[in-house]
Amino acid sequence: MENRIVLIGAGSAMFGLGTLGDIFNSKALAGSTIVLHDINPQSLGKVEGIARRVIQERKLPFELVATTSREQALQGATFCIISIEVGDRYELWEQDWQIPLQYGIRQVYGENGGPGGLFHSLRIIPPILDICEDIGRICPDAYVINFSNPMSRICHTVNTKYPDLKLIGLCHEVASLPMHLPRMLDTPLANLRFSAGGLNHFSVLLEITYKDTGADAYLDVREKAPAYFEGWPERGLFMEILKRFGYLPITTDSHFGEYIQWAHEVVDHKGILDFYATYKAWCLEQVPDSRIEGTPEEEYWRVVPIMEGILMDSHHEELAVNLPNDGLITNLPEDMIVEVPAIVDADGVHGVQLGALPTGFAGLLANQVAVHELTTEAVLTGSREIVLQALLVDPVVHSVGAAEQALDTILERQSRYLDYIK
Repeated sequence: MENRIVLIGAGSAMFGLGTLGDIFNSKALAGSTIVLHDINPQSLGKVEGIARRVIQERKLPFELVATTSREQALQGATFCIISIEVGDRYELWEQDWQIPLQYGIRQVYGENGGPGGLFHSLRIIPPILDICEDIGRICPDAYVINFSNPMSRICHTVNTKYPDLKLIGLCHEVASLPMHLPRMLDTPLANLRFSAGGLNHFSVLLEITYKDTGADAYLDVREKAPAYFEGWPERGLFMEILKRFGYLPITTDSHFGEYIQWAHEVVDHKGILDFYATYKAWCLEQVPDSRIEGTPEEEYWRVVPIMEGILMDSHHEELAVNLPNDGLITNLPEDMIVEVPAIVDADGVHGVQLGALPTGFAGLLANQVAVHELTTEAVLTGSREIVLQALLVDPVVHSVGAAEQALDTILERQSRYLDYIK
C-alpha cells in the first residue's frame, strides 16, 4: 500500500520545510507521496517550489502534491500531521500574554497555560476540530499527529469530540534530557536509562539510572544540576522545582511557569523576554531553504521515527508523546492528555505506564484538570460563562474582576476568531 503523508499547515517554512527535510532523509519512507496542504496559496507555493527543487537536485524517491483543497489532500492519507496557527501568530500571542498582565493577572508567558493558553485554545481549536472532522470522514484510519499548541488542550478537545481518531501529540521539549544529562553526569547517553512524564510543557525527569552499575543516578542529578545550570537563562523556577519538589523539569521557566500561581515571583523574567524576542526574530527572519537541509540526527519532533516505527513494526521507545491517560498515570484522570514515554509498533503508539507520580508534583498537575476540561467544554459549547469558569479555576488567576475584564478585552480584540463565544 502506498504511504501518503499529509502536512497540514505546510506553508509554514519552519514546519513544512523542517518536516520535509526529515522525511527526505528517511529510507523507510522512500516511495511515499507527500501532500503539502495550506489555505495560503502564496506560502504553500514557496514551500512547494523549494521542495520540488530539492527532490530534483537530489533525485529523491518521493512524489510531491500541493493543494489548497483539504478534501483533495486527505484522500487515502496514511499520516496526517497538523501544525497550524490562526491569524497573525505573534500579534495575537502578544495579546494573549499582555492583556491579562494589564489587568494584574501575573502570568509569565501566554502560549499554553494560564489565561493566555485559554485564549490561544479558543482561537485555534475550532479549525483543528474542522480538520479532524474531515479526517474522520475521508481517511478515518490515518494516524493524526498534532504539533500545534496548546498541545494538551487541543488533544483533550479533539479526543473528547472524536475519540476514535488515532491521535498523537508531539513536542520537542524532551530533547533537553539527552542534551544535558550526559554532560551533567559525565557519562555517555548510552549509559543512562531514564523516563519523564507529566503534562506537555509541565513534565519532569522521574527516574534515571546508570546502566553499567544499575545505580540510581538521581542523587547525582540533584547534586550536580545547580552548578551545571548556573548562568543558564530561564532557570529561576526550574531550580525552585528541583529544590522544593526534588525533580528536574524538562523545560524552562517560560513554559513551566505558565501553570503555577507562584511562578511570577521566581522566574527569570529577562530570560523569558529575551527568549521570546530571539525566537520571534528567528522565525520571521530565517532563510526558508535552510529548514529542508536537516540531517537524520536533527529529526523534527520525532515524527519520522514514529512513522517509520509504525510501518516497520519497530517496537522502539520514544521518550515523550501526548496521549489520553487511560491509566498511564494513575493519580490523574483517565481522560487527561498526558506526556509519557511510548512504544511504537505496527499497531500504533502505546504509552508506557508510569503509575502514580510523586504526590507534590501530581498536585501541581491536578490543578490543571478542571482548566482543561472547561476549555474543552467552552470550545464545544461556545459559552462565555464556561470560558469565565475556565479562567476562575486557573491557579494563575487571582481576581474575578480581572478575569472578566481580560476576557471582555480579548473577545473584543479577537472577535474575528472568537465570535462563536456568546
